Amino acid sequence: MPPLHGLRVIDLTRVLAGPYCAMMLGDMGADVIKVEEPSHGDDTRAWAPFADGVSTFFLGLNRSKRSVALDLKTPAGADALRGLLADADVLIENFRPGSLKRLGFDYASIRHDHPQLVYCSITGYGQQGPKRNLPGYDAVIQGESGVMHVTGARDGPPTRVGVAMTDFLAGLYAMNGILLALRDRDETGLGQHVDIALLDSMTSTLALPANVLFATGEELGREGNDHHSLTPYEALAVRDGLVMIAVGNQRLWGQFCRAIGEPGIETDPRFATNTERMRHRGELKTLLGSLLGTWTRDAVIERLRAHAVPCGQVRSLAEALADPQLAARAMVVELDHPQLGTIEALGNPIKLSRTPAVIDRAPPALGQHTEEILAALPAPETTAAAAVAANVGE
Repeated sequence: MPPLHGLRVIDLTRVLAGPYCAMMLGDMGADVIKVEEPSHGDDTRAWAPFADGVSTFFLGLNRSKRSVALDLKTPAGADALRGLLADADVLIENFRPGSLKRLGFDYASIRHDHPQLVYCSITGYGQQGPKRNLPGYDAVIQGESGVMHVTGARDGPPTRVGVAMTDFLAGLYAMNGILLALRDRDETGLGQHVDIALLDSMTSTLALPANVLFATGEELGREGNDHHSLTPYEALAVRDGLVMIAVGNQRLWGQFCRAIGEPGIETDPRFATNTERMRHRGELKTLLGSLLGTWTRDAVIERLRAHAVPCGQVRSLAEALADPQLAARAMVVELDHPQLGTIEALGNPIKLSRTPAVIDRAPPALGQHTEEILAALPAPETTAAAAVAANVGE
C-alpha cells in the first residue's frame, strides 16, 4: 500500500507548480481532489498541443487525481468546498495572495474550524514582501532570480532554461513542506501554513554563484556548456554530435588522457593541473577538438567509460526517453485514458522499496468525479453542490 494512503488532499491549483505537487502526492497514495471551475477548468486544459482534443500539457501534470467542478463564487460551490474540508488533511492553492480571502478560504479564515489542516500556498513571491501581489510565472522568475544571468553562451544574451525549472522546484519544495508539516502534526495534532514562493525556490539553486559573490564581490558570468571552475567539464564536439564529459578531479584527468590515447598531455605544463588547464582553456579546447573531432559519439563514450571517465551523449528528447535505463527505472509508464486509450507518461522518480508509488489513475476529464465526490458529502452540501455540478459543460 502506498505511503500516503488515507490522506485527503484538496487541490485548488492550476497550471504547473501546484498540480505537480498534488500529482506527486497522488502517486504516493493520497486521495487528491482537484477542484476546477465548471466553465473551463484548469487553464492548461486549453493549452496546445492537443492529442484528440486533450491538452498534452494537462496530461503531464494531473494524473492520480479526481476532478470535481465547483464555482467557489456561488454559495453552493462554497458550501461544497466546506464539506470537502471537513475530512481533508491538506489543501494546496496557488491563488494570488488575498484572492482566497475574498472567498473565505484563506488560511486565516479556515484555520480555526480546521486546526488539523496543512494549508500550502504556492505563489510567485510569497506571502510577505513588496512583490507579494505580483503574479508569478516561470519565465519572469528565471529572469528576476538571476538564473538567466548565468545561463547561456559566454558572448550571448541571458537565456531561459528550456523547461519550467522554477515551477518544478516550487512543486517539489511544496511537497517537502507538506510532508514536514504532516510529520509535525503527528506530534502536535495541529496543521500549519506552508508558504512556498517561486522566487525563493529558484534562488535556492544559486548557492555556488551566490557564494562566489558573497566571498569575492564578483559575479560569475555565462559559460555556455563550460564549467566556471573545471576543465574539461563540458560538451565536446565529435563527428556526429556532442559528448558531455565531467573531469571533476586530477585522477580523472589522467584517466581521460589515457582513454583518448594521449597520455603525454597529462603532464604538459599547460594542462598538468586544473588551475593551468583553466588558464589555457582555449588551447585545450582546440587540442581536444582536433583529437576527437573525427570520432563518433559511441566510440568516444566507449573509450571514456572503459577508463571510468564520467560522460554521456547530448541527446534529443526522443533519444533520452528511449534509454533502457529509464525503462528499468519505470520512468516511462502507461496509463489507460478513457478518451485516448493507452497513453505514456513519465514515472515517479521517488523509488521506495516497500511502499512504492502507484500510478494507475489517468488525468481526469473536467468534473469527471463530481457526482461521485459530492454524493459522499453529508447533507445538505450534497444537494446544494449538485446544482453546481450541473453547470459543467454548459
